[in-house]
Amino acid sequence: MAIHLTTRSRILVQGMTGAEGMKHTRRMLAAGTNVVGGVNPRKAGRTVDVDGHPLPVFGSVADGVRATGADVSVVFVPPAFAKAAVTEAADARIPLAVVITEGIPVHDTVAFTAYARQRGTRIIGPNCPGLISPGQSNAGIIPADIAKPGRIGLVSKSGTLTYQLMHELRDTGFSTCVGIGGDPVVGTNHIDCLAAFQDDPDTDLIVLIGEIGGDAEERAAAYIRDHVTKPVVGYIAGFTAPEGRTMGHAGAIVSGSTGTARAKREALEAAGVRVGRTPTETARAVLETLRQG
Repeated sequence: MAIHLTTRSRILVQGMTGAEGMKHTRRMLAAGTNVVGGVNPRKAGRTVDVDGHPLPVFGSVADGVRATGADVSVVFVPPAFAKAAVTEAADARIPLAVVITEGIPVHDTVAFTAYARQRGTRIIGPNCPGLISPGQSNAGIIPADIAKPGRIGLVSKSGTLTYQLMHELRDTGFSTCVGIGGDPVVGTNHIDCLAAFQDDPDTDLIVLIGEIGGDAEERAAAYIRDHVTKPVVGYIAGFTAPEGRTMGHAGAIVSGSTGTARAKREALEAAGVRVGRTPTETARAVLETLRQG
């Protein structure tokens, strides 16, 4: 079992024939992901050989879904075209769209996430590394060789910290790792993933990685307190961030005492979450929690 992504997932790549799309399609295929085709209206009808995998290119997501039964789209298109690409995926009623693109205007993200929600399409991202169920499927840019299958679920705002925690816990393994993205507006949040991991019978422990800015982690803490019975271990990035400095993620905006690393840690600890001070300490806490049963 896993959340959102399994061996049964059939993946289309929007923008597959571009440089980034092609590079990461190769990586996904090498990880055993069932990539069934790409989407590029200008190259519709062609077949592209990707390291021995002949993949058809479709003129639209709808055409690809009809021909292949695809149920996941991974979006590698420039920011100016991202809104149209995600809208097209939602119009095709694809269940999951993973939006890797960074630099998308917030008003575009607000529009396409609302549109997708109305049509039953879950968005992961934007500005995210995607998600991986190790040994099953990899939709996005997360390295597939840094962790094995296991029973830890991971949800993270930060791509880099996703990779680090996966590496730190590589010998224990993960059910699914989800990078939700660090923009102010994202299609899937911590709470969505917490709920899915809580319901997944093969996830025993949840790791939640947050960062300064916004109140997503405080809201996640309230949800954990009321709805999550599995152990949760957390890490908040940004304790050493200089006051008033703009950080890398667009969502890392602190307003007064809201959104600080201290406030997030206190909220999580009040909900029973063990919060590490560093990624390595967080990984150690995960292992100790698992040993304690």
